[in-house]
Amino acid sequence: MAPGSERLWVVPELGPSLGRLVDPPASPRGALHVSLDDVRLDLVSGVFDLAGAGRSFAAAGDHDGAIASLGRVAWLGLWEQAVAATASRIAAEANAGLRLAAAESRFPTRRLRRLALTDEDIRAIGARLGSGGAPFVAALDALEQTVHATGSARGRSTAGVEAWRTALGAVARRLESAWLALDAAARVEQEGWAAEIGRVRAWHRPLWPVRLVTAVVLAAATYLGLVLGGYLPVPPPLEGLAAFWWARL
Repeated sequence: MAPGSERLWVVPELGPSLGRLVDPPASPRGALHVSLDDVRLDLVSGVFDLAGAGRSFAAAGDHDGAIASLGRVAWLGLWEQAVAATASRIAAEANAGLRLAAAESRFPTRRLRRLALTDEDIRAIGARLGSGGAPFVAALDALEQTVHATGSARGRSTAGVEAWRTALGAVARRLESAWLALDAAARVEQEGWAAEIGRVRAWHRPLWPVRLVTAVVLAAATYLGLVLGGYLPVPPPLEGLAAFWWARL
Protein backbone atom coordinates (compact mmCIF):
# COMPACT_ATOMS: atom_id res chain seq x y z
CA MET A 1 0.00 0.00 0.00
CA ALA A 2 1.31 3.45 -0.86
CA PRO A 3 2.64 5.58 2.01
CA GLY A 4 -0.07 7.76 3.52
CA SER A 5 -2.92 5.62 2.27
CA GLU A 6 -3.42 4.04 5.68
CA ARG A 7 -4.87 7.24 7.06
CA LEU A 8 -7.50 7.11 4.31
CA TRP A 9 -8.81 3.83 5.66
CA VAL A 10 -11.33 5.67 7.77
CA VAL A 11 -14.94 5.31 6.66
CA PRO A 12 -16.18 8.82 5.81
CA GLU A 13 -19.05 10.38 7.73
CA LEU A 14 -22.11 9.44 5.71
CA GLY A 15 -24.69 11.50 7.62
CA PRO A 16 -24.12 14.71 5.62
CA SER A 17 -24.39 12.78 2.35
CA LEU A 18 -27.71 11.26 3.45
CA GLY A 19 -29.14 14.79 3.64
CA ARG A 20 -32.93 14.85 3.92
CA LEU A 21 -33.02 11.17 4.69
CA VAL A 22 -31.56 12.07 8.10
CA ASP A 23 -33.45 15.33 8.58
CA PRO A 24 -36.47 15.40 6.26
CA PRO A 25 -38.62 18.51 5.80
CA ALA A 26 -42.16 18.43 7.13
CA SER A 27 -44.50 16.96 4.54
CA PRO A 28 -48.12 15.81 4.59
CA ARG A 29 -48.89 12.12 4.78
CA GLY A 30 -50.59 10.32 1.98
CA ALA A 31 -54.31 9.77 1.50
CA LEU A 32 -54.24 6.68 3.74
CA HIS A 33 -52.21 8.51 6.42
CA VAL A 34 -49.43 5.92 6.27
CA SER A 35 -46.45 6.96 8.40
CA LEU A 36 -43.02 6.02 7.08
CA ASP A 37 -40.96 7.75 9.76
CA ASP A 38 -39.91 4.52 11.44
CA VAL A 39 -39.07 2.92 8.08
CA ARG A 40 -36.84 5.90 7.26
CA LEU A 41 -35.19 5.77 10.69
CA ASP A 42 -34.54 2.04 10.31
CA LEU A 43 -32.91 2.73 6.95
CA VAL A 44 -30.70 5.49 8.39
CA SER A 45 -29.80 3.35 11.42
CA GLY A 46 -28.88 0.51 9.11
CA VAL A 47 -26.52 2.75 7.14
CA PHE A 48 -24.89 3.98 10.34
CA ASP A 49 -24.52 0.40 11.53
CA LEU A 50 -22.77 -0.52 8.28
CA ALA A 51 -20.46 2.46 8.64
CA GLY A 52 -19.73 1.56 12.26
CA ALA A 53 -18.86 -2.00 11.30
CA GLY A 54 -16.64 -0.73 8.50
CA ARG A 55 -14.78 1.56 10.89
CA SER A 56 -14.23 -1.30 13.31
CA PHE A 57 -12.75 -3.48 10.59
CA ALA A 58 -10.60 -0.62 9.30
CA ALA A 59 -9.30 0.18 12.79
CA ALA A 60 -8.31 -3.46 13.20
CA GLY A 61 -6.43 -3.34 9.90
CA ASP A 62 -8.99 -5.55 8.15
CA HIS A 63 -9.51 -3.42 5.09
CA ASP A 64 -11.22 -6.18 3.13
CA GLY A 65 -13.70 -6.50 5.99
CA ALA A 66 -14.34 -2.76 5.88
CA ILE A 67 -15.03 -2.93 2.16
CA ALA A 68 -17.35 -5.93 2.55
CA SER A 69 -19.28 -4.24 5.37
CA LEU A 70 -20.12 -1.35 3.08
CA GLY A 71 -20.47 -3.38 -0.08
CA ARG A 72 -23.26 -3.53 -2.63
CA VAL A 73 -25.11 -6.43 -1.01
CA ALA A 74 -25.33 -4.70 2.38
CA TRP A 75 -26.60 -1.39 0.98
CA LEU A 76 -29.06 -3.09 -1.34
CA GLY A 77 -30.39 -5.23 1.50
CA LEU A 78 -31.25 -2.12 3.52
CA TRP A 79 -33.00 -0.52 0.56
CA GLU A 80 -35.04 -3.61 -0.26
CA GLN A 81 -36.13 -3.90 3.36
CA ALA A 82 -37.34 -0.28 3.31
CA VAL A 83 -39.25 -0.82 0.06
CA ALA A 84 -40.85 -4.05 1.30
CA ALA A 85 -41.83 -2.48 4.64
CA THR A 86 -43.43 0.49 2.88
CA ALA A 87 -45.34 -1.71 0.44
CA SER A 88 -46.63 -3.95 3.24
CA ARG A 89 -47.74 -0.95 5.28
CA ILE A 90 -49.65 0.61 2.40
CA ALA A 91 -51.31 -2.72 1.62
CA ALA A 92 -52.32 -3.20 5.26
CA GLU A 93 -53.89 0.27 5.42
CA ALA A 94 -55.63 -0.25 2.09
CA ASN A 95 -57.11 -3.58 3.19
CA ALA A 96 -58.26 -2.08 6.48
CA GLY A 97 -59.86 0.82 4.62
CA LEU A 98 -61.60 -1.54 2.19
CA ARG A 99 -63.02 -3.61 5.04
CA LEU A 100 -64.33 -0.54 6.85
CA ALA A 101 -65.84 0.94 3.70
CA ALA A 102 -67.48 -2.40 2.85
CA ALA A 103 -69.03 -2.58 6.31
CA GLU A 104 -70.48 0.91 5.87
CA SER A 105 -71.96 0.28 2.43
CA ARG A 106 -72.77 -3.42 2.93
CA PHE A 107 -70.55 -4.25 0.00
CA PRO A 108 -70.79 -7.95 -0.95
CA THR A 109 -68.24 -10.07 0.91
CA ARG A 110 -67.36 -12.12 -2.15
CA ARG A 111 -66.53 -9.01 -4.17
CA LEU A 112 -64.55 -7.58 -1.26
CA ARG A 113 -62.37 -10.70 -1.17
CA ARG A 114 -61.51 -10.12 -4.81
CA LEU A 115 -60.48 -6.53 -4.08
CA ALA A 116 -58.33 -7.33 -1.05
CA LEU A 117 -54.60 -6.95 -1.65
CA THR A 118 -52.64 -10.19 -1.78
CA ASP A 119 -48.93 -10.96 -1.52
CA GLU A 120 -48.70 -10.60 -5.28
CA ASP A 121 -50.25 -7.13 -5.05
CA ILE A 122 -47.75 -6.19 -2.35
CA ARG A 123 -44.88 -7.24 -4.58
CA ALA A 124 -46.34 -5.13 -7.40
CA ILE A 125 -46.60 -2.14 -5.07
CA GLY A 126 -43.01 -2.70 -4.02
CA ALA A 127 -41.88 -2.74 -7.65
CA ARG A 128 -43.58 0.60 -8.26
CA LEU A 129 -42.17 2.10 -5.08
CA GLY A 130 -38.66 0.89 -5.81
CA SER A 131 -38.55 2.15 -9.38
CA GLY A 132 -37.01 5.43 -8.22
CA GLY A 133 -33.99 3.58 -6.83
CA ALA A 134 -32.32 3.03 -10.22
CA PRO A 135 -29.71 5.81 -9.69
CA PHE A 136 -28.95 4.34 -6.26
CA VAL A 137 -28.34 0.91 -7.79
CA ALA A 138 -26.14 2.50 -10.43
CA ALA A 139 -24.10 4.15 -7.66
CA LEU A 140 -23.72 0.76 -6.00
CA ASP A 141 -22.40 -0.65 -9.27
CA ALA A 142 -19.88 2.20 -9.42
CA LEU A 143 -18.85 1.43 -5.84
CA GLU A 144 -18.21 -2.19 -6.79
CA GLN A 145 -16.12 -1.07 -9.74
CA THR A 146 -13.82 0.89 -7.42
CA VAL A 147 -13.30 -2.31 -5.42
CA HIS A 148 -12.57 -4.55 -8.40
CA ALA A 149 -10.55 -2.01 -10.36
CA THR A 150 -7.82 -1.69 -7.76
CA GLY A 151 -7.42 -5.29 -6.68
CA SER A 152 -7.25 -6.39 -3.07
CA ALA A 153 -7.41 -3.94 -0.18
CA ARG A 154 -3.83 -4.79 0.77
CA GLY A 155 -2.52 -3.63 -2.57
CA ARG A 156 -4.83 -0.68 -3.07
CA SER A 157 -3.15 2.65 -3.82
CA THR A 158 -3.94 5.96 -2.21
CA ALA A 159 -5.94 6.92 -5.29
CA GLY A 160 -7.87 3.65 -5.08
CA VAL A 161 -8.80 4.20 -1.44
CA GLU A 162 -9.89 7.75 -2.16
CA ALA A 163 -12.01 6.55 -5.07
CA TRP A 164 -13.69 4.05 -2.76
CA ARG A 165 -14.44 6.76 -0.18
CA THR A 166 -15.81 9.05 -2.87
CA ALA A 167 -18.02 6.26 -4.20
CA LEU A 168 -19.39 5.67 -0.69
CA GLY A 169 -20.46 9.30 -0.48
CA ALA A 170 -22.13 9.03 -3.87
CA VAL A 171 -24.04 5.93 -2.77
CA ALA A 172 -25.30 7.76 0.32
CA ARG A 173 -26.47 10.73 -1.78
CA ARG A 174 -28.24 8.45 -4.23
CA LEU A 175 -29.91 6.68 -1.32
CA GLU A 176 -31.31 10.02 -0.21
CA SER A 177 -32.70 10.60 -3.72
CA ALA A 178 -34.11 7.07 -3.83
CA TRP A 179 -35.91 7.59 -0.53
CA LEU A 180 -37.43 10.88 -1.67
CA ALA A 181 -38.66 9.14 -4.82
CA LEU A 182 -40.08 6.30 -2.74
CA ASP A 183 -41.85 8.75 -0.44
CA ALA A 184 -43.45 10.51 -3.41
CA ALA A 185 -44.43 7.19 -5.02
CA ALA A 186 -45.96 6.08 -1.72
CA ARG A 187 -48.25 9.11 -1.71
CA VAL A 188 -49.33 8.39 -5.29
CA GLU A 189 -49.95 4.74 -4.38
CA GLN A 190 -52.07 5.76 -1.42
CA GLU A 191 -54.16 8.07 -3.57
CA GLY A 192 -54.97 5.19 -5.90
CA TRP A 193 -56.10 2.90 -3.12
CA ALA A 194 -57.99 5.70 -1.37
CA ALA A 195 -59.99 6.15 -4.57
CA GLU A 196 -60.76 2.41 -4.59
CA ILE A 197 -61.88 2.62 -0.96
CA GLY A 198 -64.11 5.57 -1.87
CA ARG A 199 -65.80 3.54 -4.61
CA VAL A 200 -66.51 0.72 -2.16
CA ARG A 201 -67.89 3.19 0.39
CA ALA A 202 -70.16 4.78 -2.22
CA TRP A 203 -71.51 1.43 -3.44
CA HIS A 204 -75.28 0.83 -3.21
CA ARG A 205 -77.12 -2.40 -3.66
CA PRO A 206 -78.87 -2.44 -7.09
CA LEU A 207 -82.56 -1.52 -6.86
CA TRP A 208 -83.77 -3.22 -10.03
CA PRO A 209 -84.45 -6.65 -8.38
CA VAL A 210 -86.62 -4.98 -5.72
CA ARG A 211 -88.46 -2.96 -8.34
CA LEU A 212 -88.97 -6.04 -10.51
CA VAL A 213 -90.41 -8.10 -7.65
CA THR A 214 -92.64 -5.20 -6.62
CA ALA A 215 -93.93 -4.81 -10.17
CA VAL A 216 -94.64 -8.54 -10.47
CA VAL A 217 -96.51 -8.62 -7.14
CA LEU A 218 -98.55 -5.55 -8.02
CA ALA A 219 -99.39 -6.95 -11.45
CA ALA A 220 -100.44 -10.29 -9.93
CA ALA A 221 -102.55 -8.60 -7.25
CA THR A 222 -104.25 -6.36 -9.83
CA TYR A 223 -105.00 -9.31 -12.10
CA LEU A 224 -106.39 -11.37 -9.20
CA GLY A 225 -108.58 -8.47 -8.12
CA LEU A 226 -110.02 -8.07 -11.59
CA VAL A 227 -110.71 -11.79 -11.83
CA LEU A 228 -112.39 -12.04 -8.43
CA GLY A 229 -114.33 -8.84 -9.16
CA GLY A 230 -115.82 -10.40 -12.26
CA TYR A 231 -114.15 -8.05 -14.68
CA LEU A 232 -112.05 -10.76 -16.29
CA PRO A 233 -112.83 -14.38 -17.11
CA VAL A 234 -111.74 -16.88 -14.48
CA PRO A 235 -108.89 -19.11 -15.71
CA PRO A 236 -109.17 -22.83 -14.80
CA PRO A 237 -106.43 -22.73 -12.13
CA LEU A 238 -108.33 -20.00 -10.23
CA GLU A 239 -111.87 -21.46 -10.50
CA GLY A 240 -111.71 -23.01 -7.02
CA LEU A 241 -110.45 -19.79 -5.43
CA ALA A 242 -113.08 -17.73 -7.28
CA ALA A 243 -115.91 -20.05 -6.18
CA PHE A 244 -114.70 -19.91 -2.55
CA TRP A 245 -114.44 -16.12 -2.66
CA TRP A 246 -117.83 -15.56 -4.23
CA ALA A 247 -119.50 -17.97 -1.79
CA ARG A 248 -118.38 -15.75 1.07
CA LEU A 249 -119.85 -12.62 -0.44
